[in-house]
Amino acid sequence: MIKILFSVMVIVNWSCKPAVDSQEFRQTKDSVKQSDKICDRIKLPEGYVRIEEKPGTFGYFLQNLVLLPKGSKVFYYNGLPKINQRVHVAVIDLDVGKRDLQQCADAVMRLRGEFLYSQKRHSEIAFHFVSDGKPRYFLGYSAGDTAYKAFRKYMDYVFSYANTRSLHGQLQKVASIDSMRIGDVFIQKREPYGHAVIVVDMAVNKTDGSKIYLLAQSYMPAQSIHILTNPVDKQLSPWYAISLSDEIITPEWVFNKDDLRRFVE
Repeated sequence: MIKILFSVMVIVNWSCKPAVDSQEFRQTKDSVKQSDKICDRIKLPEGYVRIEEKPGTFGYFLQNLVLLPKGSKVFYYNGLPKINQRVHVAVIDLDVGKRDLQQCADAVMRLRGEFLYSQKRHSEIAFHFVSDGKPRYFLGYSAGDTAYKAFRKYMDYVFSYANTRSLHGQLQKVASIDSMRIGDVFIQKREPYGHAVIVVDMAVNKTDGSKIYLLAQSYMPAQSIHILTNPVDKQLSPWYAISLSDEIITPEWVFNKDDLRRFVE
């Protein structure tokens, strides 16, 4: 989105494992209760089991994101509550920042950056700028400083000069929605602005093998990253089904199944 600059896979029925190596990123809680995580708070429809991700992967990191207490509101960067509080089922426990920067594509980059930082993969933290399509590296920006304060400052720098168009170019197209993985991104680079949402959890039906997924987003203006409801299938909500439909209708945007893209490992 355009910025306003002032402002292999194993399927089991499981409970989340302690996120020893993936919870080093700076959420605001010092101790994490199981019920605070996406993979324990967001219950599955009957007949489904979660897709298990290995510790140390982006998918595992996302499934184990800590949530704010039940009933938490989405807030804008300026401290005001979002006007429409009906689009989310939970709020991820990460700061928004004090400027109008962490919008939709920024939230995706923030989560990816936090994951890489948590794994101490500092040299891999890089995001493309819209001006030239080239990456700007965390270690280059910070002159080698790996403190979290330097990382957070770098992310705001990225948010100022990257958007859905630059992130779209950085991500790799997924051949088919049937190949969806946790961490994949639905993204459009429309004019004057686009939108992006990220897959943060998935499950599979034990009988027929059909899959469902959860989506998270930020939006304009910059706001808390939150888990979306499903406005079309309220019985399945907040889960979305991988189906034959060409459209993925979210509360604030409509995507096409061909909009699915992925970070290159």
